[in-house]
Amino acid sequence: MTASDWKRLFSAGYRVFFLLAGLCAIWVILVWEIWQASFGALSLPTAQPPHLWHAHEMIFGYGAAAIAGFLLTAAPSWTKSGPEPTSFFAVTSGLWLAGRLAIWWSGSLPLTLVAIIDLLFLPILAGRILQTLLKRPKPQQLILLVAILVFWSGNVLVHLEWAGLTQDTADQGMRGGLAALCALIVILGGRVTPAFTRNAMLRVGREENLPSNPTPLAVASIAPALLVPLALLTGAPNWVMGIVALVAGCAALVRVGLWHGAWTLRQPILWTLHLSYALNAIGFVMLGLAAFDIGSEIAALHVLGIGGVGGMTLSVMSRAALGHSGRDLIAPKPVAIAYVLVPLAALIRVAATIWPDLYMTGILISGALWIVAFALYTIALWPIFWGERIKKQPVSA
Repeated sequence: MTASDWKRLFSAGYRVFFLLAGLCAIWVILVWEIWQASFGALSLPTAQPPHLWHAHEMIFGYGAAAIAGFLLTAAPSWTKSGPEPTSFFAVTSGLWLAGRLAIWWSGSLPLTLVAIIDLLFLPILAGRILQTLLKRPKPQQLILLVAILVFWSGNVLVHLEWAGLTQDTADQGMRGGLAALCALIVILGGRVTPAFTRNAMLRVGREENLPSNPTPLAVASIAPALLVPLALLTGAPNWVMGIVALVAGCAALVRVGLWHGAWTLRQPILWTLHLSYALNAIGFVMLGLAAFDIGSEIAALHVLGIGGVGGMTLSVMSRAALGHSGRDLIAPKPVAIAYVLVPLAALIRVAATIWPDLYMTGILISGALWIVAFALYTIALWPIFWGERIKKQPVSA
């Protein structure tokens, strides 16, 4: 790689953070798969058991990289401000990576130091995003920072227990952090999915029966979705969390039903948004039912984590990378295959939870599908992350 290649990588959020997200998604699940296949014989350098490392890094490692890439790409567009300097992307991506390395080597580091290193990234990101959004403040955009604060608070609770300062807060933090990511999907996915579908319909001349996104219904899904992680983080009674999760999920399912997902079936870059949003909504419903001892909470968490967070972030990251690099909004074939593999991985992981006899086989197959999906994404978009932006040629008269 040349100096100019590295400079391009650190020139935009979608480049460096979407690349790091893809690599993180592969690495964490690959290690988890190897540990599972070894029946626990593999020793990791982490202070915590492998299942906690796996959960933490998928939520607060992968999830944070995906959030950063999206917001550092979208916020300047929303406010019509210029891009961040390359030094900012180099420093912030370095902080994110430092957090991953600190967690990985936490078995030989002071856990307070590990916490400080891992918790630095998001406040710096949120501060810069706030600075950008305040140039043209809009409530619907500033609410994203509330979700990020809730997300970060989950990581704080995890580290407080790991450092020995609290008891029984790591589990709350993990679940609350995941739910905060899912709330972000309700917010952001509820904005981009109908908008992108509407734009695609208008491009082909369809001007009637366009996606509908009523504000009251949006509020009915977003407000309870944000209350779910708050309920989990504060230790609210199960029935409270269950009710708000059910309301959030049902409202989100009604929303996605108004967006004409069937029309998008020939366009993978669109139907993946609809499917991921629907899986996120179904996950909320399953989580709400599990609070009343109906179904499995573990199955619900994996529908949310794999199908909702994994599917939507893959969808948005690939679309944003294509669009902001000047390419046509058509998913490359490997990425379109990845769109299929991620929800399939979620389905198999749920089956492994429901049928214990399939547990180990299901986990390994689900993890393998995830790894292949993000390997396809990373390889297919590698030239975008490192290469020059395409300058589209004007159409001749």
